[in-house]
Amino acid sequence: MLRKKSQRNNSLRKPSSNPKANSISQKPDSIGEPWERIQDYKSHVQSIYKILTKEFGKVETPLTYSKDYELCIAVILSAQCTDERVNQVTPALFSAFTSLESFAKAKPIDIEPYIFSTGFYHNKAKSIVGFAKMLFHEFHSILPKTLDEMTKLPGFGRKTANVVLSEVYGIVEGFVVDTHVRRITFLLGLSQFKDPIRIEKEIMEKVPKKYWDALSLYLIFHGRKTCIANRPKCGECKLSKLCPSKLEV
Repeated sequence: MLRKKSQRNNSLRKPSSNPKANSISQKPDSIGEPWERIQDYKSHVQSIYKILTKEFGKVETPLTYSKDYELCIAVILSAQCTDERVNQVTPALFSAFTSLESFAKAKPIDIEPYIFSTGFYHNKAKSIVGFAKMLFHEFHSILPKTLDEMTKLPGFGRKTANVVLSEVYGIVEGFVVDTHVRRITFLLGLSQFKDPIRIEKEIMEKVPKKYWDALSLYLIFHGRKTCIANRPKCGECKLSKLCPSKLEV
């Protein structure tokens, strides 16, 4: 009597040699992504910069402030919060605490009611007080002029430090990567990475320094106006002819 061949268990099959057929979680950023479709990176960057310059003109931080330390506090508050919201809460905050010293002497609980609506207000209040104390006591109320010194201040990462250095001193030591820049640099094929630190490093290696400051702001404004997360306006986008992701969004 002949026996039927038993069916092989699918789990014993060899994995496909095609990386796309295997686990999605193991798929590296470098496989079939927008940046692979850019033939001339230098020309691509220049074209993007030219179009966004024409659309937005001269750009500067949208945060409102009158004193340098106020900008620092506003940038700290902008983490995971819109600039519009920050601009709504800072007038009352700066009226209540009229000097750097007053912030340095305050307790986080004193600041929290003014910044509640910006989110993560416990941590932000601690950062603001810590920043004010260090700037007032250790830096004698004068903002440092280097990225290394700036990032020693509580609440300051590379993004915050780069924003303040550029805005206050016109010093550009890095490329600011916020959530808009992180998303759009990938969609436009300007970076193969999704990690802010790696994005900044790649942009600094490939893009001329003269573009860093304005390009970052242009991408932020573009992300707010047109390339909106989850609902991009590709049909209205000035960069649609250059964007390798326009049909995939």
